[in-house]
Amino acid sequence: MYIENLAPIVVFTYNRLWHTKQTIEALQKNDLAEESELYIFSDGPKNKDSSNEVNDVREYIKKIDGFKKITIIERDKNWGLARSIIDGVSTVVNEHGKLIVLEDDLVTSPHFLSFMNANLSLYKDNQKVGSISGYIPHIKNLPDLFFLKFGASLGWGTWKRVWNTCEFDENILLSKFDNKNKIYEFSMDGAYNYYKMLNSQKNKQIDSWAIRFVASLFLQNLLSLRVGKSLIQHIGSDSGTHCNTNTRTSFEDGIISYIPIKDFVIDVEEDVQSYELFKNFHKKSVFTKINIKIRRILKDYL
Repeated sequence: MYIENLAPIVVFTYNRLWHTKQTIEALQKNDLAEESELYIFSDGPKNKDSSNEVNDVREYIKKIDGFKKITIIERDKNWGLARSIIDGVSTVVNEHGKLIVLEDDLVTSPHFLSFMNANLSLYKDNQKVGSISGYIPHIKNLPDLFFLKFGASLGWGTWKRVWNTCEFDENILLSKFDNKNKIYEFSMDGAYNYYKMLNSQKNKQIDSWAIRFVASLFLQNLLSLRVGKSLIQHIGSDSGTHCNTNTRTSFEDGIISYIPIKDFVIDVEEDVQSYELFKNFHKKSVFTKINIKIRRILKDYL
């Protein structure tokens, strides 16, 4: 598939030099890297203690090469991830019409950019599609490609037509969940409580652009294209604002795959069987977390 205009890549960084290097070095090995524009948003330090780490990242990103054009935006203050992403995505997508977004802890397959660009081109005018994602947790028996009514925040892409319809005021979003059925559906039928996360955003317990983006797409009945085997490794579970230090995604046999372009075209409708697999995966994840907590409590008393 020939793609005339490649989507710009937008990477958001803060103070994690090692993670940032892994992210950039993997991107440099991508098939379309040299033909792609790269934007890097560098958030400012929260305090004096983080200044040196932020400066280390900034010194590194100034030396990056291997892309068609590189634009670096250094925040003079600490914006926080949510505000930085909402502003940065808005700036780039309104200039280019589409984009690919990564945070500083995602290692991509060499075929990631090809996959993202092909699908951003294929579905650019499809009013039922809200986003494309190259990441998936390790869930068995998923098809190569499928659509879900829930978007993803790790290694994703979208278009101006979608982003500019998104609502990022959590109070407005919550007001649209006006019946129990809609709330239950948004909570993945009880398997993953997105609605609770949106309330946590309202109560300032979290500061997440992602839950507002997912809610916006959900309320507009927009689908997200997902992959059956991940094109991304998430290496940031050992650090980061919202990470659990006891979880880390690793490359398992076959988890990095390339889906031939000839297989990209599928029916634009939610894949019911994949949705059930997703729900079962998250239910098991909750059960596993509860077991871990119980074991820790018992260990303290033994």
